[in-house]
Amino acid sequence: MPKKIFIIGAGLSSGSLIRYLLDQAPKEDWQIVVGDMNLALAEAKIAKNPYGKAIFFDVHDSKICEEQISKTDLVVSLLPAFLHYKAAATALKFGKNFLTASYVSPEIKALDKEIQAKNLLFLNELGADPGIDHLSAMQIFDELKAKGAEILSFKSYTGGLIAPAYDNNPWNYKFTWNPRNVVLAGQGVAKYLQDSQPKYVPYHRLFSSLEKIQIDNYGDFEGYPNRDSLIYRELYGIENIPTILRGTLRRKGFCESWNVFVQLGMTDDSYPIDHSESLTYADFLRSFLPKSDMNLKDQLEKELHFSKQTISKLDWLGIFEPTKIGLEKASPAKILQHLLESKWKLAPKDKDLLVMQHIVEYRLENKNYQLFSTMTLEGNEQETAMSQAVGLPLAVGAHLLMKNQIQGKGVQIPNKRAIYEPILKKLVDFGISFAEKVLPMKS
Repeated sequence: MPKKIFIIGAGLSSGSLIRYLLDQAPKEDWQIVVGDMNLALAEAKIAKNPYGKAIFFDVHDSKICEEQISKTDLVVSLLPAFLHYKAAATALKFGKNFLTASYVSPEIKALDKEIQAKNLLFLNELGADPGIDHLSAMQIFDELKAKGAEILSFKSYTGGLIAPAYDNNPWNYKFTWNPRNVVLAGQGVAKYLQDSQPKYVPYHRLFSSLEKIQIDNYGDFEGYPNRDSLIYRELYGIENIPTILRGTLRRKGFCESWNVFVQLGMTDDSYPIDHSESLTYADFLRSFLPKSDMNLKDQLEKELHFSKQTISKLDWLGIFEPTKIGLEKASPAKILQHLLESKWKLAPKDKDLLVMQHIVEYRLENKNYQLFSTMTLEGNEQETAMSQAVGLPLAVGAHLLMKNQIQGKGVQIPNKRAIYEPILKKLVDFGISFAEKVLPMKS
């Protein structure tokens, strides 16, 4: 009987993962089962491959969930992050290893002792960011430590963007992953460390707390802090580092314009707008502004002091137009997402760009250096760069785990050499690699 790998979710990030595992299936004697609530979508990803099988799958249906997971050998979850726990708990119940690209949730972390007791591995954060960022950063740290270097600062930025040849709107941005996640990104408090002092950036200041980043061959970007960077001091084995920051990249000028929505409260997803279906986008915007006799553009510029460039970007989106929204009982975030999806959608021939850069300052033999380690990946005819960068680390991890070439148990992230080294080596075959340059600094 062939061994079975069960992939839950056939969405945007699944293509490269499924294709890789189907390619390996004949040699390894595997069956690749893809489950999704949209059966047609799962069938399209299998593409009638004899080593694949598409099924209807609803993680909320306990009977279906237990039936499918009980007869597989490995579970790979591409569900939205808040749905992983149900699949993970079922995998634990039936003694199955579990992989996901999402951050470790408190609920899954709480299963650690039971997972270890069953000698299982639940490997999380094995995608792009989180994922490739961990793999590549740990390789840098381990190599520097082996040389006897003292690591002084670590900053890491990742951005899912549009490739320059297809960058044809004033925002310099299109959706390359879940639009809802983009609209809600950054909510909460970002935490990082600067010169041994903890820094806390609340959501309303996030998009004005920027650092300029330059990427060879791609130009200027801006980065803002992402989530909780402080926890990675221990996870990366750099507990005494004075500066650590993990952040998100956007093209220069994006954050100033996005900050309009944040400051006005238009990214809030916690309540519905009354009679939203009958409002126009101009009505929607006006409802967040003080009463004024000015037109909307003048009010934003003269009363709220947003720049003409930002107002031009908002105008391009159509938010000043008397166009009906048409969504019932929609939250501000959902209304904004609905508008953006019509304007930031990837065209059929568009190619995206994934950029990741680590900036590491270190001291070696009484001299200070700055290391730039940069990965850029553009989408191809088959898959977006985002799909490749999320799916391929999971695929390679699944392959290694099925062949017992990854050791470990419990809830883990890929921060150990035995995990990151073989995965990074294989990713090079798919054009996912880092270019490094080292510059001397003043001591």
